[in-house]
Amino acid sequence: MDRLSFIGVVLALAALVGGSVLKGAGIAGLWSPAAFVIVILGTLAAILVQTPMATFRRAMKIVRWVFQPPVRDGHAQIRRLLEWSNTARRQGLLGLEPELPGVRDDFLRKGLQMVVDGSEPEQIRQTLEIELQSQQHRDMAAAKVFEGMGIYAPTLGIIGAVLGLMAVMKNLADPSHLGHGIAAAFTATIYGIGSANLMLLPMASKLKGVINAQATEREMIIEGLIAIAQGENPRNIESRLSGYLH
Repeated sequence: MDRLSFIGVVLALAALVGGSVLKGAGIAGLWSPAAFVIVILGTLAAILVQTPMATFRRAMKIVRWVFQPPVRDGHAQIRRLLEWSNTARRQGLLGLEPELPGVRDDFLRKGLQMVVDGSEPEQIRQTLEIELQSQQHRDMAAAKVFEGMGIYAPTLGIIGAVLGLMAVMKNLADPSHLGHGIAAAFTATIYGIGSANLMLLPMASKLKGVINAQATEREMIIEGLIAIAQGENPRNIESRLSGYLH
């Protein structure tokens, strides 16, 4: 679990609730069904219009990476590649074939299969780089779903505030309702700006960071597999791949 994300969410909620209490608005002042409908459902509606179904599904699938990013261990990955390099030097590339069933990562297994099949290094690079770029593009598009929601939410918050003020203007003859009506109107602004800056935009940035780190690891895998296919010395491979860990 990403502890920083968890702590951030807790602090965000504490900031909103604590700030509302300290300012005298109370916890109840943060709840407004009308604001929820306008801002939250409105933001969801806007992003659904903007986003293709496949991208939206991917976004819902990777959102867990904010709190539980994919496990990455660059040092372990390098050790694995070095073991394969030593095996290939002793037994030849076909000696790596028994390793295939134990490789869970589809990207790594595809690359290793190409090495075992004796594919040319340039062909391995081109094939894996195309797959890497394609996957990175899909994941980045999914991360931008939350970025888009973070852009729409504040605007929907303003719309909610305007609608609330319109309702207040219709009841100017009854001063007893003015204060409550104005407070409820601005709650929509809190929903919009708060959800965007405390949740949606930070989530998008966290996902982009995870995606870029994953892409860097896969670039390292590509270089390692090509070096194995070319029969390079394991020490040279280790020296080259270690640069990806910094």
